[in-house]
Amino acid sequence: MSNARATHLTRRGILAAGGAVGLGAVLAACGDDDPKSGGSADKSKAAASGPWTFKDDRDETVKLDKVPANIVAFTGVAAALFDYGIEVKGVFGPTKTKDGKADVQAGDMDVSKVTVLGNVYGQFNVEKYATLAPDVLISTMFDDAGTLWYVPAESKDKISKLAPSVGISVYDRQLPKPLERMLALAESLGADVQAAKTVEAKKNFEAAAERLRAAAKARPEIKVLAGSASQDIFYVSGSNLSIDLEYFKALGVNLVEPPAKVLKASGGWFENLSWENVDKYPADIIIMDDRTATIQPADITEATWKKLPAVKAGQVIGRTPEPILSYAKCTPMLNNLAEAIEKAKKVA
Repeated sequence: MSNARATHLTRRGILAAGGAVGLGAVLAACGDDDPKSGGSADKSKAAASGPWTFKDDRDETVKLDKVPANIVAFTGVAAALFDYGIEVKGVFGPTKTKDGKADVQAGDMDVSKVTVLGNVYGQFNVEKYATLAPDVLISTMFDDAGTLWYVPAESKDKISKLAPSVGISVYDRQLPKPLERMLALAESLGADVQAAKTVEAKKNFEAAAERLRAAAKARPEIKVLAGSASQDIFYVSGSNLSIDLEYFKALGVNLVEPPAKVLKASGGWFENLSWENVDKYPADIIIMDDRTATIQPADITEATWKKLPAVKAGQVIGRTPEPILSYAKCTPMLNNLAEAIEKAKKVA
């Protein structure tokens, strides 16, 4: 999470062991030689001239006189929309790293061209938000209560008065569903969903899913554990609630996870272990939270970590618990895990 420690945990729960401290994601836009220019522009103009309606995952419908021009969004949402050709005016959430570079959750956006309202959990400059004259605010949701991710509870009422909001759920559903919802949102905002690169990206995602399914079926003995590291705690995710892990499990991946009664303490998301007990769940492959707020594998100095069979075998890869919800960005997640399973040595 963020807000510091408590939020970190909340986030964690929110991200099923990808959430303890932090956040994450990745894609690229194909060239301009696809048939998008004319059709997309014409479509955007036509849409902008008429009313705009979108029903979000809270079953709330936003109605405006025209397609939103001044969009403010959670960084990961903005990155997904960017992949579909929709640019936002402002963002909130992990956008820039300490050295000023784009955070992993910012994807391919030029972060120097967006107004950052808050870069960490709990930060949201309401005054600056107002100056953007926002038409709509868009974020994801990690619960079934309609809580907009990274919109601070203490200022949400002020924020909600300035513009209507749209929420896309990434809670207790498999990855394809939020991908479909984000694409539908992008289309409503003027994106050409029939653009060659978008159609190709979806095909590539589906092919990657089949590759992962085949790898899991061919090597059911390979155990995969989803972890996340903080200074004092190693978080082990459960397979429910998180959109990536639910999907991996549905594709047949043998996920090692804490029992339900243990996960209950975190609302079903994760179990926190001391570094002394990091070997509690034997695994052949460990997929580690790639978000900036978490400690990355190369920086973990704990001796107990280094002794893990998967670590010694070099079978640790990244996990993106907060995927940028475009097909192009999510495809590598599936291919990377498929390749790891295909090549893994049985060590646990």
